[in-house]
Amino acid sequence: MSTDKHDELVFMSATKLAGLIRGGELSATEAVAAYYARIDAVNPQLNAVVQFCRERALAEAGTLDARSRRGDWAGPLHGVPMTIKDSFDTEGVISTGGTQGRAFFIPPKDATVVARLRARGAILLGKTNTPEFTLGGVSGLGTTVNIVYGMSRNPYDHTRSTSGSTGGGGAIVAAGGSAFDFGSDFGGSIRGPAHANGIAGMKPTTGRVPRTGHIVDYGGVFDSYQQVGPLARRVEDLMTILPLVTGPDFIDAAIQPMPWSDPRRVDLSRLRVAYYFDLAEDAAKPTPEMQATVQKCVDYFARLGCAVRPSRPPDAMKIADLSTRLREGDGNAWQKRLVEKYHTTVPGPNRRFDYPLIETATFTELLEERDAWRSRMMAWVKDFDLIVCPPALGPAPKIGDRSAEGVRGGGFTTTYNIAGYPSGVVRAGTSPEHMPLGVMLTAQPWREDIVLAAMLAIESEFGGWQPPPH
Repeated sequence: MSTDKHDELVFMSATKLAGLIRGGELSATEAVAAYYARIDAVNPQLNAVVQFCRERALAEAGTLDARSRRGDWAGPLHGVPMTIKDSFDTEGVISTGGTQGRAFFIPPKDATVVARLRARGAILLGKTNTPEFTLGGVSGLGTTVNIVYGMSRNPYDHTRSTSGSTGGGGAIVAAGGSAFDFGSDFGGSIRGPAHANGIAGMKPTTGRVPRTGHIVDYGGVFDSYQQVGPLARRVEDLMTILPLVTGPDFIDAAIQPMPWSDPRRVDLSRLRVAYYFDLAEDAAKPTPEMQATVQKCVDYFARLGCAVRPSRPPDAMKIADLSTRLREGDGNAWQKRLVEKYHTTVPGPNRRFDYPLIETATFTELLEERDAWRSRMMAWVKDFDLIVCPPALGPAPKIGDRSAEGVRGGGFTTTYNIAGYPSGVVRAGTSPEHMPLGVMLTAQPWREDIVLAAMLAIESEFGGWQPPPH
């Protein structure tokens, strides 16, 4: 049930495309061919898609078309072309995770989410670029980059960042080269690219979707930080895709069999909404245009009848600093283990293993402080159904522009990785540089329905994704 009004195949929503295929107005083969033609037109400038599986994709499309003629449907994504972040294993397709040790690694099976998407009819076109291990690229460049495939660029301005770490996915979806991409988010790696590339992306609640088959998968001190989720041009596609990948795979031990609620049943007028523009009084401030974008969304919710008031998460700046101390506290040995696990002899230039070690007692104390903060967050969020804030301080910066360092995230996204709450970004405005500006919407745990309902409303009111000029 699509409401997308775009008629050009490569720009319409995945949901609309699936409906056309099911209705016999379009074949999966035609869809795959159209998306490959678009990739061939835009990817040389973007370097977003870094591996292809053309023959297999066309063969799968032919098989699905034969099934269509028999009325045998694979699922809601029957015949829909997709790309997958290169940090996920894909059977038969090189999956590097941006690290030299896996430059020619071909997995024997798909990651759980990839397998679930393919089982429901989606067709893999190729893999999208990511920084090494999804954990940062080349210092000073500020975009998705690694030493295997190089640098990705923004489709709205090729001199600007795609953000990361799902930067390749964000860029190719925005440019119309894929119906949707699937990424991962450790500190904003879905929401940052959604903002920078003007699309919609969502990180679900910690424990909602299995991470099995992702290069940084599950377990360990930071297990709760990372979730995996979709990026698409329209919010309706997130609503279509997410229910298909949720629930235990009985490998990732953190995943819970929580029920999925329909976003279309949410009564937005009854929501209690918190909003903020910065993380503390003395924190960096968003650009005026970024603040205005958030404010117009807040005003819109107020017009709907929501109870709206300003309120910040407690100690958001402090918890971000504490989390950094935890990540570096073992001297970055956890990342060194990744390097060794994947036989990487030439790590990217951002991989450091010489951070000062902190004592075990201090490390334990930091974990206790982190969990105490999560309790304070629960006490705060119980008074709100929806949280509205910027995803960053401004638009995607110029690649390599160190003066724009503070514009990259500002800590907004990380708060909800540490908390584990569902959080999404959708385009709601445009900067003076003609770059997309997103708004971030977050809810209490397991209330993805509220986040998606709010995202859909913002998209409907303010337009959402717009085709790039290139």
